[in-house]
Amino acid sequence: MKHSKFFAVIALSGLSLMGCATGKKVVNSTAEQNTSTDSTEIYEPLPQKFTTVFEGEGLKNWQHTNPFDSYMPGMSTDKAYQTILKDLPATEVIVAVVDAGIDINHPDLKGVIWTNEDEIPGNGIDDDHNGYVDDIHGWNFLGSKDGKMAGPEQLELTRIVAKYRKQWKDKSIADIPAEDREMFKLYQRAEKDLAKQLADAKKLEQRLAFYKMMWNQTQETLKKAMKTDKLTKESVKNFKTTEPEVIKAKEAYLNGIEDYIKRFQNYVDGQLKYNLNVDFNGRIQGDNPDDFNDRNYGNPNVIPPNKDELHGTHVAGIIAQVRNNGIGGDGVADHVKIMSVRAVPDGDEYDKDIALAFRYAVDNGAKVINTSFGKYYSPHKDWVWDAIKYAADHDVLIVNAAGNDGKDMDKYGDEISYPNDGDVAGKEIADNFLNVGAIGPDYGADMVASFSNYGKTTVDIFSPGQKIYATVPFGEYKFLQGTSMASPDVAGVAAVIRSRFPDLSAAEVKKIIMNSSLQPQHLVIKPQEDDYKGKPQLVPFSSLSKSGGIVNLYNALLLAKEMSEAKKAENK
Repeated sequence: MKHSKFFAVIALSGLSLMGCATGKKVVNSTAEQNTSTDSTEIYEPLPQKFTTVFEGEGLKNWQHTNPFDSYMPGMSTDKAYQTILKDLPATEVIVAVVDAGIDINHPDLKGVIWTNEDEIPGNGIDDDHNGYVDDIHGWNFLGSKDGKMAGPEQLELTRIVAKYRKQWKDKSIADIPAEDREMFKLYQRAEKDLAKQLADAKKLEQRLAFYKMMWNQTQETLKKAMKTDKLTKESVKNFKTTEPEVIKAKEAYLNGIEDYIKRFQNYVDGQLKYNLNVDFNGRIQGDNPDDFNDRNYGNPNVIPPNKDELHGTHVAGIIAQVRNNGIGGDGVADHVKIMSVRAVPDGDEYDKDIALAFRYAVDNGAKVINTSFGKYYSPHKDWVWDAIKYAADHDVLIVNAAGNDGKDMDKYGDEISYPNDGDVAGKEIADNFLNVGAIGPDYGADMVASFSNYGKTTVDIFSPGQKIYATVPFGEYKFLQGTSMASPDVAGVAAVIRSRFPDLSAAEVKKIIMNSSLQPQHLVIKPQEDDYKGKPQLVPFSSLSKSGGIVNLYNALLLAKEMSEAKKAENK
């Protein structure tokens, strides 16, 4: 997916987050005092702008830092563990990751993977009678009963065009029966979008050809200068030259341009061969995706078939990779088990798979569901909404990535990102759904990820989603970015709260996360869509989400403790 003057401490009874100097280099330190009449204390403000001393390896766990110590907009995770959490008893919480597959054997994850104790592995019997045979660690909705794994998929708009083009291509809305007109409008929009995206993909194909030409020239320049027919990274690195053209070629070779071109090629091929190809059909499950009652499909294999399917493993790591074990990065939550529900392909997910995935997670004990995916067409959105309400009825919190297209979700009407908790801005269908935007480690005007979707009534909160270091298949780690990375940060916070305060409901945990957020009182560069041609626009950070804030585990735990104690006092 695509995505200050100071942090004002929230005016909540019993909450405080004191700042302290750390010797970081500060630029333009012109902070205001917090003069809120609702607060009885004056808190040390953060500066308007700073230059972080952390780069590269130093950013591995930036999302866990305390902003008053690091001058980065972290979640105060480490501070929470060092103070509040060390004295609180915990119960185990299951977090379902509805995503691509998860490497359940990763050294930093295998100890935190959920196991269905009521199922006997590999006996071909549905021992627990939940409708899923041998679902030991979750379920794969992207597979067939005989064990096959689905590959790339079309985008939803491509599927809509493929389904309706023959019967509706030359029709106007006057030709369409009243009961089909809503779908006809969706088809017309899909046709327009498909044409645009195909044209964009063709432009990318031309750019790719240019990069390939440049790569060939780079190799020829180096071969000629080095007087060899074979290049290796080691030989190029050790080659000494003073020729400017050769120096440039050497830098290009060593900077990984070949790997970039390969990734670019895979992306373009995926767009043209699969995602945008109306003649391609990747559905191998053997079911009818338009029949919600046709549910006898899928298999228990939740492991990614290759290293390129890394998204789900990265998301799982952000939530729960083992803390302080000396390898990789640190997860947000302890005392959790990750349930893998594979339902998001390379392409757009099917509404049916997502609705069933939510219900599977709820029925098998998950208390938090993370949904780091999205699309702008949802022909069966009612199935997904019913599943969200089902989760609400069973006290399950859903944490969702807002999307990576720099869009203001308040303004898009029918073009809002799915899944969501309603497609009318400001009107929610349930109280258990958190929509999350992304920020990066640079505290200042460029704090908000340029790709992140936003919306004062449709996006609930922001959290770290740039330069996030976490697990990927197989036993490896990577920095990735997106609202896909911001959402599991919040899911991890929710899991920590639910593990320590199980008496709090999903709706209460949502309110706690929003109401305890840190709220920067400064201007930020507003995210923009790719085709935006104007100058950068500065807007108050508070205007980009409903809470106006950034998730903070330390504050959230203080508020959760206060709310839990109040509930217990009422029930005496």
